[in-house]
Amino acid sequence: MRRTSLFAVLAFAVAAPALAIEPDASGTINIMRPEPGTPAAKQRPARKRPARDERQPAPKGYGVKQDTRRGSSSPVYPVPLPGPQAPAPVPRIETPSQRATVPPAMVVPQTGRVLPNLGAGRPETSQDKAVRCAHQAGVYGPNLTGNPSAYIGSCINQ
Repeated sequence: MRRTSLFAVLAFAVAAPALAIEPDASGTINIMRPEPGTPAAKQRPARKRPARDERQPAPKGYGVKQDTRRGSSSPVYPVPLPGPQAPAPVPRIETPSQRATVPPAMVVPQTGRVLPNLGAGRPETSQDKAVRCAHQAGVYGPNLTGNPSAYIGSCINQ
């Protein structure tokens, strides 16, 4: 029983949209009804397209006569491409040499000792400086540097 009713509902759902819109005799779909008391709209008859023989040729251009010739009177041949050329020389990039400036030796305030910097003498960023100072604090040890935090702080601020 349920299958039969389910099949009937399904068949109605598929067929309902096809029955709702019915085309006119002319083949166009019209979903609007005319208002009561107004004459029905007149259908225009379809225009016949003229046959190919009856069509007029398209104009050639604005003010150009039919017999006017355009273009060169003699043939123009393509010019051959130039042969392979030598590659461009590689530009030399010269960087100005900077003098190596080794930071001066550091006096440790707690111990009073003078400890040389282990820098390579190249320009360094603040991060490079912090790493170098931490490395020096580890190399020299607490006997020479005293408090490692104080040594690293004074080395970075030097």
